[in-house]
Amino acid sequence: QVHLEESGGGLVQAGGSLRLSCTASGDIFKVNDMAWYRQAPENERDLVATIARDGSTNYADSVKGRFTISRDNAKNMLYLQMNSLAPEDTATYYCNADVQVNRNYEFNYWGQGTQVTVSS
Repeated sequence: QVHLEESGGGLVQAGGSLRLSCTASGDIFKVNDMAWYRQAPENERDLVATIARDGSTNYADSVKGRFTISRDNAKNMLYLQMNSLAPEDTATYYCNADVQVNRNYEFNYWGQGTQVTVSS
């Protein structure tokens, strides 16, 4: 059993910053690719940023230069530093991870989400 839990969401004014965290826990052999997604009401869930175990990253065009994804492999943690937030960044943010539960099996997991609301 693997559990992902996000934290750090909240209400912030436009131009402000937030830092999201995600902790992976449970029967973990190794955490591979990790990512942040977000979903606004009545919208699809969109990819925000990805980070591989080696630290290589990719970002959605809408957040490039404003958001930074990072991870701590020793602690099985994922972070998202969000700067220059705008109202259009308002969404529920989800942590996603590919987790090996042993040498042979890898599964994809989601967190329950954390709400980010940016006021204008």
